[in-house]
Amino acid sequence: MNSLVLLIVGAVLFLFAYASYGAYLARKWGIDPTRKTPAHEMYDGVDYVPTNRYVLLGHHFASIAGAGPIAGPIQAAIFGWLPVLLWILLGTIFVGGVHDFGSLLASIRHRGKSIGEIIEANIGTTGKKLFNIFAWLTLVLVVAAFTSITADAFTATPAAGTASLFFIIIAILFGELVYRRNVNLAVSTMAGVALIFLSVWLGYRYPFMKFDKTTWQYILLVYIFFASVLPVWFLLQPRDYLNSFLLYAMLIGGTLGIILMHPPLKLEAFKGFSVATSSGVQYLFPMVFVTVACGACSGFHSLVGSGTTAKQIYSESDARFVGYGAMLIEGFLAIIALISVAYVSKAEGSPATVFASGIAKFMTTFGIPEDFGKVFVTLAFTAFALTSLDTATRLGRYIFQEYFETKGEEENPLSNKYIATIVTIFGAYILLAYGYQKIWPIFGSANQLLSALALLALTAWFVRTGKNPLMTLLPMIWMFAVTLSATLLLMKNFYKTGNYILVLLSIALFMLALVLIYVTYNTLKTAGKSGKTTFVK
Repeated sequence: MNSLVLLIVGAVLFLFAYASYGAYLARKWGIDPTRKTPAHEMYDGVDYVPTNRYVLLGHHFASIAGAGPIAGPIQAAIFGWLPVLLWILLGTIFVGGVHDFGSLLASIRHRGKSIGEIIEANIGTTGKKLFNIFAWLTLVLVVAAFTSITADAFTATPAAGTASLFFIIIAILFGELVYRRNVNLAVSTMAGVALIFLSVWLGYRYPFMKFDKTTWQYILLVYIFFASVLPVWFLLQPRDYLNSFLLYAMLIGGTLGIILMHPPLKLEAFKGFSVATSSGVQYLFPMVFVTVACGACSGFHSLVGSGTTAKQIYSESDARFVGYGAMLIEGFLAIIALISVAYVSKAEGSPATVFASGIAKFMTTFGIPEDFGKVFVTLAFTAFALTSLDTATRLGRYIFQEYFETKGEEENPLSNKYIATIVTIFGAYILLAYGYQKIWPIFGSANQLLSALALLALTAWFVRTGKNPLMTLLPMIWMFAVTLSATLLLMKNFYKTGNYILVLLSIALFMLALVLIYVTYNTLKTAGKSGKTTFVK
């Protein structure tokens, strides 16, 4: 099979889905361009700020597109490229896109509040507490998985680690110039992007950050502590903004390289419903769906879109463009990742190494040296992983603080931002000993379970506001079937191999999900009998 066919099929289907199914969802959900969004209604110049849809798409995409859409399809390719491709296409269009678009719209209609707050409004306080516990555990897994993957990438490619250090310095300088010294954004952007590419060259020529994986893990954990507690303008915002240019450059480079080279797919299309791996036998159902993870659907997106992106939406008509559109672009990135592993099927190493090897080879077709291309692609990959680490640690800190926050009483020490950050990072540190190969399946299960719970919240909201919930109900049922099955299998595998902490974590996630489903069912049943509906429509 020629890879160009996969690329064209993916691009055409995603464009068609945006124009058809995305527009259908917008009509059914009652998108109203004349309705005031929280960005206008609650404008404060800090969090609630009306933002141009194209600028907001870049910010949102940089936040949600971490290492997941690359690492997930590469690891799921053990089953062959065909089942992975089918799930990327169907999952992105009918599950992930619906989840992201719906979460964003629900937050807009709930004054820019988070999914947890939406659950409280439509399911109750108990539901919110259960969801917050689940979300925090999932974010700890995100931090552990992406720390492990990034440390592996920097160990294998010291040039990328060196370039990342320069990139962080550039982002801090950018934040200082733009947010504190009011330097023109366009001028700062051109200078920032030029310096990013200079940092790639410097890292390539002078790769002095040469450490082992354990050292890199400690460095990354210290970094995300400061990223979580420092003002958002100091590091996170400028990194997200500049990251989007790296991402677009990599997407364009990878796409152009595939078009010019149209490499053959050396990986088998289908390897069977069960595959033997170093960690035991893996089954296509349900593991391919949770392993692809962010490449088709991600509960993490609901945390980013609701309560953050929702505060910046200029018009409700932008919700489809930002929410549904960003997920489709992420699906396209997942296809490029799949093509890279299908071409370099014998390559060994971390997902970052495999991905960089494939894309760097593709980019040689238009004159980019392969070694330099590997550094650039690895930097781009790890830049997204670091963005996810930044965001996940800060969100974990927010949720932990909120859970222990006391109103009208003496402050609970656990609601302190420094303690909340340390606890979140320490939870991830404990899991790091298992490595990303063992963490990724349970991360995928927890992340997809989180998406199922977000879809549960959306379904409850649609039911209580008199809208047809079918568009979220069917994906929700599918995601619960997949993720609960996967979690049960993981419990069994972890128990057999003596990974008892992961066993306990799997049990906790499984039980939290079941209890939240039960609470939601009872709440909607009671509301139906009493005729109660939410005031937010």
